[in-house]
Amino acid sequence: MLKINDLGKAFADTPVFNGVSLHLRAGEFVALLGESGVGKSTLLNCIAGLERPDHGSVHIAGTDLATLDDDGCARLRRRHIGFVFQAFHVLPHLSVADNVGLPLRLLGRPDDARVQALLDTVGLAGLGARLPAQLSGGQLQRVAIARAVVHAPGLLLADEPTGNLDPGTAERVLSVLQAQVRQTGAACLLVTHSAAAAARADRVLRLSPDGVRASEATSVA
Repeated sequence: MLKINDLGKAFADTPVFNGVSLHLRAGEFVALLGESGVGKSTLLNCIAGLERPDHGSVHIAGTDLATLDDDGCARLRRRHIGFVFQAFHVLPHLSVADNVGLPLRLLGRPDDARVQALLDTVGLAGLGARLPAQLSGGQLQRVAIARAVVHAPGLLLADEPTGNLDPGTAERVLSVLQAQVRQTGAACLLVTHSAAAAARADRVLRLSPDGVRASEATSVA
């Protein structure tokens, strides 16, 4: 589902990461660890076509992102990617239910029943009519997670999805991500500092400025 080869990114003269190669198969749940500032969020943005790498390649579902312009990347994201942003990026003028259902509407297949079922699953039952300003940070994170999985994308990219959640709710939303992987065959790349989250993964990788390697760590600082 995802193939990254020799990816590199720098800002001005400062390298962020270099030589990143990573393959994710359909149905695989992978955790990515790394120190703060090593470029984990930037890597996710490059994978999703939100930023352009300086060198290397990203292939999603057989498509080389380098062959797509910005509109083409947006269409690919719409069809194939669910992204849980660390900063939520919910639309403030839309209700919770409309935020979650937006990917389905953009694809021309609205499904209010699925939206409500996902709200129930992530613990937001009865809050669909509220605006984002009426929710806590943890609730907004759950909105972002429900929105990311609602259209059953082939690739899930999750940037610290449990960072604003209590342990019980974190377990609940990790179960949602895992269920998506198992039920639809999606591939999931989870950026996290959480040992509990990493323990759920099929593989644990660590990002450093020089690339990605398998991690032998059993706990995460």
